[in-house]
Amino acid sequence: MAAPRRSRSSASKATAIPQLSWREPQAAPVVLVSGPEEVCAERATGALRDQMKAVDPSLEITDLRADDYAAGSLLAVTSPSLFGEPRLVRVGGVEKCSDAFLQEALAYVEAPQEGATVVLRHTGSSVRGKKLLEAIRAGKGGGVEIACPAVKYDRDREAFAAGEFRHAGRRIAPRALQALTQAFSGDLAELAAACQQLLQDTDGDIDEKVVNRYYGGRVETTAFEVADTAITGQYGAALLALRQALDSGADPVPLVAAFAMKLRTMARVGGQRGPNRQVAQQLKMADWQVDRARRDLQSGWTERSLGVAIQAVARADAEVKGASRDPVFALERMVTVVATRAPFGA
Repeated sequence: MAAPRRSRSSASKATAIPQLSWREPQAAPVVLVSGPEEVCAERATGALRDQMKAVDPSLEITDLRADDYAAGSLLAVTSPSLFGEPRLVRVGGVEKCSDAFLQEALAYVEAPQEGATVVLRHTGSSVRGKKLLEAIRAGKGGGVEIACPAVKYDRDREAFAAGEFRHAGRRIAPRALQALTQAFSGDLAELAAACQQLLQDTDGDIDEKVVNRYYGGRVETTAFEVADTAITGQYGAALLALRQALDSGADPVPLVAAFAMKLRTMARVGGQRGPNRQVAQQLKMADWQVDRARRDLQSGWTERSLGVAIQAVARADAEVKGASRDPVFALERMVTVVATRAPFGA
């Protein structure tokens, strides 16, 4: 096997194990996926799964939570079965791990099970599990690390988007790349989804005209910014964002569509129980969509207020498409209902 390719975004601390790019992960007995960028972490874990299933379709996949851990689970799911199928065990929440998991994981990296790949997800949001990370980075368990650092700045977002097209063997013009990253300046997951949509729906090189046809310059990002602000209950800020969006030329129809998409996702996720990955599989969504919807729901939403908001968005949708002479008022009323979680005028 070729030597693992090292990532340029390696951990700053000295480490004895290979540092891999999240775009080019490789299986190992222990794989530490570290850092806060969830989109990159999900991509890396998904690519590992696909690689291993391509080698052996009988791959057994198990998900565990380190923060809700039943003693003995790690050894049970990594132990060889009667027929010796390879095992992939994905462990989330290592930054919040229980004492039982920490103790068993430390013992496991001293003597990993043959034929098993254990992926440990640590966001870096706490120092919990530090001893385990240090053991892995010291070389115990024959591990590798996949760093997923935060993508914060415009240049990092452009580099991320450029990498999406380069990895797919496609070219995107510099001005098109700039327009795309400006159109999705808030949520990296939305930028990733936009890149994938362009890759799937178009052929050949991607220029600025193509990006504008799909996303209308800054209109789409403005729509999601307005929706995000209203959904989190920031009434005044949401009305201001709406006015700024309209002044910059935003079309009322995609503004309403952004609200509808987010509220519809919240409604679907709100009735489900279980880990994000399990719910995502049931609803055929990406993990990040479930996570984002659950975070939105925690900002004061109830079943009743969500229903009122969905009705308001449906009314606004009809009005901005011709049922009203004043689409701006229709948008303001929709934003008011969503941001206040109450019927208009209540």
